[in-house]
Amino acid sequence: MKSKDLSIEIRGEQQAVAIVRLTRPAKRNALNDGLVEAIRKAFENMPATVRAAVIDGEGEHFCAGLDLSELSERDAGQGMLHSRAWHVALERVQYGPVPVVAALHGAVVGGGLELASACHIRVADDSTFYALPEGSRGIFVGGGGSVRIPRLIGVSRMTDMMLTGRVYNAADGERIGLAQYLVPTGTAFDKAFELAQRIAQNAPLTNYSLMHALPRIAEQPADHGFMTEALMSAIAQSAPEAKSRVRAFLEGRAAKVQKA
Repeated sequence: MKSKDLSIEIRGEQQAVAIVRLTRPAKRNALNDGLVEAIRKAFENMPATVRAAVIDGEGEHFCAGLDLSELSERDAGQGMLHSRAWHVALERVQYGPVPVVAALHGAVVGGGLELASACHIRVADDSTFYALPEGSRGIFVGGGGSVRIPRLIGVSRMTDMMLTGRVYNAADGERIGLAQYLVPTGTAFDKAFELAQRIAQNAPLTNYSLMHALPRIAEQPADHGFMTEALMSAIAQSAPEAKSRVRAFLEGRAAKVQKA
């Protein structure tokens, strides 16, 4: 796949980690339709060796949101279909073939925050700031943010961000749940890549269960969730790789958990 707005590099042992990088630094990696389509295609056509991915932004910013310079006037039907196309692309990130770690720095704004919220782990450096300026621009989120972001920070905080234009810095963003890791400026990618390499070593079926089953279990009534958990637990432990890993632990060939 070729795109002037997106690059893909395969790294790590056994080519197990894909680096998906937004490459529009002059536009602060703002999202246009071509870039959103490239993201969709990247995750639909991930090489078979890949077991984890990192999304990064070239330059000083992760992603400053929708490229308003390319925003065209649409009627209601066209606007709905445009939003649904974004939903399809970001669903490929969240419910795609491999876990995704976002390396956040600089602006994580509007559609950039929607993209980050579709990732499974978010690493922010101290330069990161978050905002949802759609309210002041007379528009509404359209890339799945109204579903994903409240699950991270709650409806009231997202409402505040959109009503008032509130900007969260890196430390406060980590505190409220917009990122799980906070690292020094310039090191977000290194930490994200380190995590992706660790994730790539997990049993693939366990990773798949965490990506696809766990968020759905969280939305189910408790009795349904318990049944789904039991089914996924049985399926995961029946895999040959799971059996060999448990056997290695029982035979003293696998490391025990140590205090951090």
